Amino acid sequence: MAKRKRTESIEKKIKDGRGQGQGIDYKPWLKIQDVSSLGRSTRLKGIKVPRQYEFLSDLERNYFYILEFSDYVVDIREQYPLNGEDTLLIAEELSLDHPKHPKTQEPIIMTTDFIVTTERNDQILHTARTLKYKNDLADKRVLEKFEIERRYWERQGIDWGIVTEEEIPKNLAQNIALIHRYYELKDIEGFQEFEEIEIIDMSIHMINLLLRETLSLKEVFNQVEEDFGLRIGMAFSLYKHLLVRKCIQVDLKEAIDIRKIVSILAVVRDYSSKEDAM
Repeated sequence: MAKRKRTESIEKKIKDGRGQGQGIDYKPWLKIQDVSSLGRSTRLKGIKVPRQYEFLSDLERNYFYILEFSDYVVDIREQYPLNGEDTLLIAEELSLDHPKHPKTQEPIIMTTDFIVTTERNDQILHTARTLKYKNDLADKRVLEKFEIERRYWERQGIDWGIVTEEEIPKNLAQNIALIHRYYELKDIEGFQEFEEIEIIDMSIHMINLLLRETLSLKEVFNQVEEDFGLRIGMAFSLYKHLLVRKCIQVDLKEAIDIRKIVSILAVVRDYSSKEDAM
């Protein structure tokens, strides 16, 4: 197969560093402004890797929340480009039409929604995951594109798979979305006026109240706010901070209901030494 000339659009993306690098230096091949949106696109700043992430659907965003909260995931690269010459060759071998730009009819660079890097027992593993709503899998053309993608990653020796909404626990994704922005408490209104040692004291007090399992979350929040002179809502913010930092562990697959008593599964961080815990 003759080598195809890259389009001006592709050359520009390569020059801009799209689809290159890793960690904080990675730039997704596709950004929100590059595609037609149905109004469900999202930008988020990561916690483990503090860069801006670009998601083209609610499904992608929710899966990101699950990945980032995992103790094993160390890097996430969204909208990852596949080598165009390789995908064109695979499409030709399969007698399938390669995806094309709707206006120019030029072959486009195919992308995989997520390249996920995990680390377990000092071993680094890369996996490729594509997100799709279950109903869309009945579309023959969607499946043809996925077969090109599957063959591509098979030849790279990388595990590839499809993730639908059924593989993403709804409550877990919603809970992580609720607590995600509370990782840095200093960025939350009202906490800038407190010294670090005061915040640690608040945290210890809240954890002790939670461990008794005699008060609802709302009652715990009211007590902490009264004892430390906090504005209404600040104790809930502190609770979300403790959850996203994994200082305390609860069953996040259950919806957070402040009217109920919550069961603390573990206290991961020791505040008794009053070290730099925040």
